Amino acid sequence: MINRRRFLHSSVAALGAAALPIRADEPKKASPNERLHVGVIGVAAQGAYSWGELRKLPNTEIVALCDVHQTRIGPAREAFPKASFDVDFRKLIDRKGIDAIVVATPDHMHAPAALAALKTGRHVYCEKPLAHTVHEIRLMREAATKMKRVTQMGTQIHAGNNYRRVVELIQTGMIGAVSEVHAWVPTSYGGGDRPKGSEPVLQGLDWNLWLGPSPERPFYHGAGPNDRGAYMPFNWRKWWDFGGGAVTDMACHYIDLPFWALKLGLPTKVHAEGSKPHPETAAMWMIVKYEFPARGDLPAVKLTWYDGGKKPAYLAENKIAGWNAGVLFVGEKGALLSDYGRHVLLPEKGFKDFKRPEPFVPNSIGHHKEWVEACLKDDPTATTCRFDYSGVLAEMVLLGAVSYRCSEPLEWDAKEMKAKNTMLAEKYIRKEYRKGWEIG
Repeated sequence: MINRRRFLHSSVAALGAAALPIRADEPKKASPNERLHVGVIGVAAQGAYSWGELRKLPNTEIVALCDVHQTRIGPAREAFPKASFDVDFRKLIDRKGIDAIVVATPDHMHAPAALAALKTGRHVYCEKPLAHTVHEIRLMREAATKMKRVTQMGTQIHAGNNYRRVVELIQTGMIGAVSEVHAWVPTSYGGGDRPKGSEPVLQGLDWNLWLGPSPERPFYHGAGPNDRGAYMPFNWRKWWDFGGGAVTDMACHYIDLPFWALKLGLPTKVHAEGSKPHPETAAMWMIVKYEFPARGDLPAVKLTWYDGGKKPAYLAENKIAGWNAGVLFVGEKGALLSDYGRHVLLPEKGFKDFKRPEPFVPNSIGHHKEWVEACLKDDPTATTCRFDYSGVLAEMVLLGAVSYRCSEPLEWDAKEMKAKNTMLAEKYIRKEYRKGWEIG
């Protein structure tokens, strides 16, 4: 086990009055022969995927589990019978013997859990879109830097070989300078009003802890197709109080590719349109236009996101079928079309004899393995989706939802974390927290 030393307990004061006493233990650098002791917050769905990947690694041991819904924890308890179990993530964080923590909760709980873990000296793996608001993302980036912890956001496709080959093609100028990008998915989470009335809370569920910092509301299940529930286990994604619709769920995966290949940062302008805005639920479809300034010798870029079945006109104009989701780079010398597992240069006849550049982006050892090995080396720079990279990507994505909710374009001042042209954005950049759940 990685040895630890105590440091001042006051570093977690920003978690607020509801926070349980949290042990602040800072791991020291581990030797390559030591095992990483991991706690997992949220052990079903995406959490199950993460612990499934981590259990394959011989230098990793799952020692602590946490979930607010005890009827969904069976597979995890069976897989790790010796691991401790808590319903409240703050109790897990207060335990000794945990070196690193995976946060696989709904979006509204990412920041409370991840910040608590970082401030107690634990390394953190957090699912996308990293946090629920831009302000929370900034806090997480600052905490990771201050505590010098190893971080990784769960954009697993970043580790795929296909993305790496696309990055090489774009960065070697195969299609010339790129100033236009399109990314799209068919995904749609949104629409509908809040359920009327209430239902008994599901057996084994702590509804109050599931709500966490979000405003109180009655429990309602109303099982529908695939038993996704009104809120849980899946439909929380469409409610502004808990998620952010298709853009916050999927754009971190697809926009990661142009963000990486074109060395993008934060946009200066964001303009979203979509289905009629609703005060509680996300858009049925959305189109978001992002504008990025020039970067060194790279030109300014206009990137457009589409969800809910919308697609770029380029596909129809060029009679391109079979791409329900993808990323399209438009360059001076041609175009490149990609999804998770394939890519093609366009027009195909113009590139039939092209020669690939020598690979210069190494293939990944695995998204989770990369994080584990960086933790064991105590090297915050050794992960490719660490918070200082993925946090900027996630902030950019969330700004699309902010513009949509404001029904206005944003002129974004990244340094001041403000929309210069409208005050309406502020309540979506920072949110109010239920009493006792404030995070600073």
